[in-house]
Amino acid sequence: MDLVRSREMSAGDIARRFPVSRPAIAKHVRVLRQAGLLRERREATQRFYRLDPSALQAVDQWLAPYRLFWAARLVDLKRVVEEDAKAKAKPKKGEG
Repeated sequence: MDLVRSREMSAGDIARRFPVSRPAIAKHVRVLRQAGLLRERREATQRFYRLDPSALQAVDQWLAPYRLFWAARLVDLKRVVEEDAKAKAKPKKGEG
């Protein structure tokens, strides 16, 4: 998907970027097309592909509540770690 994120590429150009067979690349491209992540344009016998970011918007919307959840958990974790570090840095009674 990164390859076709900023520019359209032919199927052959995409396949040349990977050390796997062309049929394997064709299968991946087909799955991405079926998922709505790639758009195909035909020109004579060549096929060109580009990213369709609109399908990613649905994924982004689905992930949004999880991002909020994990952001809050990370804030909590940061607080606990900082409090623990402060507690360990304070000299105990009878020390220092």
